[in-house]
Amino acid sequence: MRWVRMRHQGQIVEGEWIGEFVKTGDGREIRCTDADWLPPVVPTKVVGLALNYRDHAAELGLENPEDPALFFKPLSSLTGHRAPVYYPEGATHCHYETEVAVVMDRSCRGVRAEQALDYVRGYTIANDFTCRDFIRNIFRPPVRAKGYDSFCPLGPALYTKDIIGDPDALEIVTRVNGEIRQSGNTRHLQMAIPDIIAYISSFMTLEAGDVILTGTPKGISPVYPGDQMACEVEGLGVLVNPVVPDAVRHAHHQ
Repeated sequence: MRWVRMRHQGQIVEGEWIGEFVKTGDGREIRCTDADWLPPVVPTKVVGLALNYRDHAAELGLENPEDPALFFKPLSSLTGHRAPVYYPEGATHCHYETEVAVVMDRSCRGVRAEQALDYVRGYTIANDFTCRDFIRNIFRPPVRAKGYDSFCPLGPALYTKDIIGDPDALEIVTRVNGEIRQSGNTRHLQMAIPDIIAYISSFMTLEAGDVILTGTPKGISPVYPGDQMACEVEGLGVLVNPVVPDAVRHAHHQ
């Protein structure tokens, strides 16, 4: 199933994405173009894994950490397919990071890698948007760099396990204004998805709906207001978001 959440006529609707429509639980069919896309899940937390592709660490001039390097994306950073990503005023180096996002199906703690995928509901695409202007000290958590409002587009849909199957060899491609900027494959993950779940759950309870960002491959490059990002993962569709000056967001809230 391809599960989506949308805002339609002031209400949040959920259901299966079929063609140009969302079929809701009460039998309604809502045309996608008549609604605004929302993140397909409502997590209690979003946990990210940094430097999980060796080539990405190399392009940043960093070594892969001996222990997994984790960070959080605040829930206020979540946004949906086709929603704007707001470019901070005065910033000069912000970039996309296309990633496979794992969505948990039920609570787990201390799960072993061999059973980890039993606790997964499915997968979606995340854009771990990052502003490197705000990373000045590698020992300081990148809260501002990764936690800005709108810095975690998620979607378009949650693809349940019966559709996506094995996530171990999925092509990842990022296009900016139609130009390919990033290309990789999940087969090159340093820590595989079952091992990531096992590691995180060894000290932290993962709840139903929680999202794990599994890392991005080599190929990050700056984007600017006016650009359009298209984050594609094989089998999971394409997550599209325009980059918009933050002044636009402030204008809307005045």
